[in-house]
Amino acid sequence: MFDSIKDQIKNYKKIVFVTGAGISQESGIPTFRGKDGLWRNHDAMKLATIDAFYDNPKLVWEWYNERRKNIFQAHANPGHKAIAELEKYAQVTILTQNIDGLHQKSGSSEVLELHGSIVKIKCSVCNYKEEILTEISNLPPLCKCGNILRPDVVWFGEPLPQDVWQNAIDFASQCDLMIIAGTSLVVSPANTLPLYAKQNNATLIEINPENTEMSKEMNEIIRKTSAETLPKLVSLFKK
Repeated sequence: MFDSIKDQIKNYKKIVFVTGAGISQESGIPTFRGKDGLWRNHDAMKLATIDAFYDNPKLVWEWYNERRKNIFQAHANPGHKAIAELEKYAQVTILTQNIDGLHQKSGSSEVLELHGSIVKIKCSVCNYKEEILTEISNLPPLCKCGNILRPDVVWFGEPLPQDVWQNAIDFASQCDLMIIAGTSLVVSPANTLPLYAKQNNATLIEINPENTEMSKEMNEIIRKTSAETLPKLVSLFKK
């Protein structure tokens, strides 16, 4: 395990993690495309698009309220905590597709949330935004301007915020080690991040129990969970 980096571990100064739903699965948060993933039981087009929201905002909000409840009860697992601990030994940046905030809960200081955050909501029309850490009642919630508030997340068909994406490209392009953990990387544009790292001759490691479309680009593939694997990565840096 980690055969590709054992002999040069001290040479890695800038480490970028690209994480997805799989890293939070062992915290009790379902993945999207895995064996028991959310999109196997729910229609994404009815719950995670702007058209679905305008068609039935109450239904979308009921679903997100359930997700919020699940996420608020979750705790960071050994995978999240290992990444946070790695900051003692290198510059670590996390580019996450997750909206659950568990990287921050575990103590990681440099987290770029590509797809937004479950605790943030925003107006569908004006610039109003806020964080709400409790269950949202009176669905759908309304802004002071009278329009409907929506989760501040990126839905299918929506672009990533330009500043967030440009920062992600910059981090990926400058790293010397990229670890892709718990994501199938089928969603654009996040699936291009390893290519930016590869242009910088970075070492690419994939940690995922399942095969992915990006596996062919990797220097090393570890078919285990992040919670099982990442503490072993930290132990290499300790030595």
